Amino acid sequence: MTAHTVEYIRYRIPEQKSAEFLAAYTRAAAQLAASPHCVDYELARCEEDFEHYVLRITWTSTEDHLEGFRKSELFADFFAEIRPYVTHIEEMRHYKPTVVRGAGASVPTLYAWAGGAEAFSRLTSVFYDKVVKDDLLAPLFAHLDPDHAEHVALWLSEVFGGPPAYSETQGGHGHMVAKHLGRGITEPQRRRWVNLIQDAADEAGLPTDAEFRSAFVAYVEWGTRLAVYFSGPDAVPPAEQPVPRWNWGSAPPYQG
Repeated sequence: MTAHTVEYIRYRIPEQKSAEFLAAYTRAAAQLAASPHCVDYELARCEEDFEHYVLRITWTSTEDHLEGFRKSELFADFFAEIRPYVTHIEEMRHYKPTVVRGAGASVPTLYAWAGGAEAFSRLTSVFYDKVVKDDLLAPLFAHLDPDHAEHVALWLSEVFGGPPAYSETQGGHGHMVAKHLGRGITEPQRRRWVNLIQDAADEAGLPTDAEFRSAFVAYVEWGTRLAVYFSGPDAVPPAEQPVPRWNWGSAPPYQG
């Protein structure tokens, strides 16, 4: 969960050169897309003053940009396209994200879409009722804490965009990881866990639309595969990290 570096390049391009500028960056963008050091990029044009442009490039790190991309074969072709506009640059700097961040309400969180705290409480109640009766998973939960289901409900609620109740009462990502150390979870057990929580989601009445379920299953796959790794003999516990925040990914909710 290392924070990436965001580079901002601010241009002032005379309107008569705007078409050729956009064409040049369209060609140059192919080199960004091909770079393993580039996470994403976007060129935006000011609505109030058409001469102003801002190019945002997210790099895996500042060093990867300066030592990786700029010293790669890709940079030569990239720079050849944008060289005529270097004198039009007003700012070119790297920025690191701060803790001030969040999402607006234009797109609901997965937590809200699912039905909030009550929905995740129902989910984990149904799920762990299945787990303790399952021949493959029951041994992993032989000494299940009475509050375990509710703690997992808090975890899932926070992961999917709800309040930080798990972080405030239990800890961050490292606390959850610690619960899996040395447990020796097998792939068949992981797969059963995935199947049962999907069955529990159906029975608990969580939304069945394709967008929500694809995001839900994506997290379940990611989380359970990490659990298998951290339960193994060669696992290296991570540094303390915040609870991950999951979002809609490629498909936001369909609202016809």
